[in-house]
Amino acid sequence: MRVLLSGSSGMIGKAVSRALAGRGDAVSRLVRAQSAGVPAYTDVRWDLASGEFDRVAAEGADAVVHLAGASIGGGKWTEERKAVLRESRIEATRHLVKSLAGLKTKPKIFVSASAIGYYGNRGDEKLTEHSGPGDDFLAQLTRDWEKETQKAADFGARVVMTRFGIVLSTRGGALPKMLLPIKLFAGGKLGPGTQWMSWVSLADVVRAILFALENDAVRGAVNVVSLKPLQNAGFIKTAAKVLHRPAIAPAPAGALRFMLGEMADALLLSSQRVFPERLAAFGFKFEDEELAPALKTIIKERL
Repeated sequence: MRVLLSGSSGMIGKAVSRALAGRGDAVSRLVRAQSAGVPAYTDVRWDLASGEFDRVAAEGADAVVHLAGASIGGGKWTEERKAVLRESRIEATRHLVKSLAGLKTKPKIFVSASAIGYYGNRGDEKLTEHSGPGDDFLAQLTRDWEKETQKAADFGARVVMTRFGIVLSTRGGALPKMLLPIKLFAGGKLGPGTQWMSWVSLADVVRAILFALENDAVRGAVNVVSLKPLQNAGFIKTAAKVLHRPAIAPAPAGALRFMLGEMADALLLSSQRVFPERLAAFGFKFEDEELAPALKTIIKERL
């Protein structure tokens, strides 16, 4: 299988690229500029700003894995930052799907990143793919992103939107930032500590993406989260135990909001108790279901 991959330089993109290459698939990176030392035929030029898309290089792809998007936690959510987040997801996906629709032979599979931020802050409610969207910025962003993703179905692609939970890896994402204060004996629950955290290991994220590529029955939105979400206080307590550290220094919600603004509520204080109902129905098995053993493996940098 030849796979076009966007977001190949990111944490998930690198892991997916390795996994695809490891099983013998041909990976063509969607990039803005050619990398030094990389054969030109392995890359496909794609640039939203200039409207460029190398259709010749893209021809012949069987599938697309679309992971590109500016980091949600990359800075305070000013109006300028929100515009960047929207452009890097909504506008970029619109440009990509439109470009793919112009190919002579169009990809048959389009797997795109999404996020459980779609659901917004829902307290203790059990959330599945049948649950409706929230109404905060992140929920609106994800909803609009998925609308653009679904348009790939118009040219005949089987579309899968992988709604990632908190992806755990020592190579990036939220986990290193969460573990650092614990390592420094300054860790503790965030805000009330009762908010649900729906997590997933990077290894299972990669396996879920490969599963989506391989199984024709998988289409639409799928939650990519462990079967066992934890409340924040329990998550922090487990992480502290794995690191052999105490977790006795809570971070008040007011302090988090002062430092991070709106982002604190959406990323740290929001409660999302999400379950992978559709993936389970399709027969996907998570390797990392329990947080403690998953963290022990992750800290050894399996991926």
